[in-house]
Amino acid sequence: MRLTQEQERKVESILARMTLEEKIGQTNLESPSIVGGFDVPFEELIEMLTDGRLSNEEFGKIMATSSRDYHEDDIRAGRVGAMMGDDPVKANELQKIAVEESRLGIPLLMGFDVIHGLRTVYPIAIAEAGSFDDDLFERTASMAAKESRAHGINWNFAPMLDVARDSRWGRVSEGPGEDPRLGARFARAKIRGLQGDTASDRNYVAACMKHYVAYGACESGRDYNTTMMSTSMLHNVYLEAFRAAVEEGAASAMASFNDLNGVPCSVNPYTLRTVLKDGYGMNGFVVSDANGIKECVAHGIAADEEDAGIQAMNAGLDMDMGPHIFKNYLKKAVEEGRVPMEILDDAVRRILRVKVWLGLFENPYVPEESIRTYADSNVPEEHSTLALEAAEKSLVLLKNEDNLLPLDREQKISLVGKLADSRTEIIGAWAMSWQERDCVSIREGLEKAGANVRYFACGGPEGELDSEEIRQAAEWGDVIVAVLGETDAMSGEASSRADITLPGKQRKLLKKLLKTGKKVVLVLMNGRPLALGWEDQHVPAILEGWHLGIRMGDAVAAALLGDLNPEGKVASSFPAENGIEPLYYNHPNTGRPGSRSKFTSRYLDAPFEALYPFGFGLSYTAFSYSGLKVKEEEGGGAFEITLRLANTGAREGTETVQLYLQDKAASLVRPVKELKDYMKVTLKAGEEKTVRFRLSKKDMGFYDNSGKYLLEDGLFKIFAGGSSRDCLEEEIMVKF
Repeated sequence: MRLTQEQERKVESILARMTLEEKIGQTNLESPSIVGGFDVPFEELIEMLTDGRLSNEEFGKIMATSSRDYHEDDIRAGRVGAMMGDDPVKANELQKIAVEESRLGIPLLMGFDVIHGLRTVYPIAIAEAGSFDDDLFERTASMAAKESRAHGINWNFAPMLDVARDSRWGRVSEGPGEDPRLGARFARAKIRGLQGDTASDRNYVAACMKHYVAYGACESGRDYNTTMMSTSMLHNVYLEAFRAAVEEGAASAMASFNDLNGVPCSVNPYTLRTVLKDGYGMNGFVVSDANGIKECVAHGIAADEEDAGIQAMNAGLDMDMGPHIFKNYLKKAVEEGRVPMEILDDAVRRILRVKVWLGLFENPYVPEESIRTYADSNVPEEHSTLALEAAEKSLVLLKNEDNLLPLDREQKISLVGKLADSRTEIIGAWAMSWQERDCVSIREGLEKAGANVRYFACGGPEGELDSEEIRQAAEWGDVIVAVLGETDAMSGEASSRADITLPGKQRKLLKKLLKTGKKVVLVLMNGRPLALGWEDQHVPAILEGWHLGIRMGDAVAAALLGDLNPEGKVASSFPAENGIEPLYYNHPNTGRPGSRSKFTSRYLDAPFEALYPFGFGLSYTAFSYSGLKVKEEEGGGAFEITLRLANTGAREGTETVQLYLQDKAASLVRPVKELKDYMKVTLKAGEEKTVRFRLSKKDMGFYDNSGKYLLEDGLFKIFAGGSSRDCLEEEIMVKF
């Protein structure tokens, strides 16, 4: 986000005319309040719904008698800087009040969670990241930006950039996986897609990178939990994607719920001011997550809400999402000198920059034709096509014993599992504005593709198994396709799971199906890497389907029937069993690296390595690697790395070639392997190609425990291959 000098002058001109109350108003993010119809606070009502004291039907009846307060009087008085919502008609009404009825006419930011699409939902982030396709990342984000502006949303709470190494954490579904370099490239592409097309103010939104920072390292994978780590780990792993996003121009950031080394991120001056603003130079603003400032009292770092608000503003948090802490306490704090006016001015200046850059002062309203585009019609064909492409590229073939896949259309396919016939469960966590009519279930996808298929529910992630349906499925089909996994509610926020095997009685269902003697294909639908050791041992073919969005059924059908060749890789390592988390490929080495020997870093009762490591994914063809060569460029600033890639199979395929590095001896213990680059290569059957990478020496360093970036002479190892485990390797001496 870069402003012209004229735009910066406009920001300063507005700021100079603002009263203290109007400045504080800009730091207030409001949500429509639910009023009437019930006798308990809305937050308690939500708790009653989630813990089972209140049914969905009862909740719906209560909400039908309530109304929403949009805080129109506060907007009119200049006490609101931003609103939550995805209703374009209401957005225009509220903008009209802000622009035409408030003293200074400052338009509103309209924010919403658009994590993997709005009306057109594409794959969850952990799935899409596995495509290793930067261009795809950018195009899906651009599509989301256009749909957001048509819905009155000019500020997207995306991308989610948390590195996640523990699959028990529910929010692993929302981010790009375990690797900081893949996360950084994902971040850059998403920022370009959301913010890059400024040719029209209908094409771009303000991105909000989240959750800042180290939320994905929450202890034991429990949501909202504490995070403890060294400064070097913070900079080398958890900050890389955020640093990349700021370099790409990210307009805003959202502080995470967790504390970091004892200081909650909402009141952390080191991460907010020293690193993000002063260090990286972010010129936009930071917003709290919902109730994040208030929760600092529960953390125990603030005596009360007033103290929490003062700490947050002084630390570098610019906008309050939720409980009106800035609105209620900042005026007194500024008047008493506990929050300097220059700090408040800095916060307001950052918020105004985003509004000016978005063009809201010139064009605050959603055009009527944009509203009509999405109101009653299907999603645009080009958007649906892109969602299909994203779903297809995100599929990962995990196992294919005896080339069971692809299936023949003439085979009788018994389709099993409640998830197979669901249009709603394919969407995944944190998607809220889609319509069921746009969705294609796996059953519908196979039927549309002309498969000889019959559906048997049999069972799912919840509930009992139907033995009679299991018998019928085995009797009818030549092959059984079992669609099993998680509901969308089993991953995402507040959905940590200690047991990450197939939930419910689904493994029992698989055992019953396998016992019939029929070949079984397992299609997974899930929001996290699952512990699949038993399934890998017993099921001959496994296709990882994730939650792929509105066109999931078409994509899965194409892969099962061979109309497409799977090309996805896993962006997070899969464990064989529970109890092996956290699990990630780029771990530091130990003095006793894990091996079969007892006195090494291992388990007595479980594998210490991943079942499917980061970067792993099979194809319907086969690829071979050879001839790895590393040559220093003239001038000594980089290395040219080449290898030969051959398609040794019988059909065209696309392979993601991955480049890794290890610093063999450094002043800090370094990871056994780190991703540095990747490249997608498509080869026809029998074709061979030279693949070239350029590795800059500047990219071969690391951050120490003071946060300083170091380049150290010494021995390095270069790896290249089709996953983090299966690589060619070459050692080189490096002088910087």
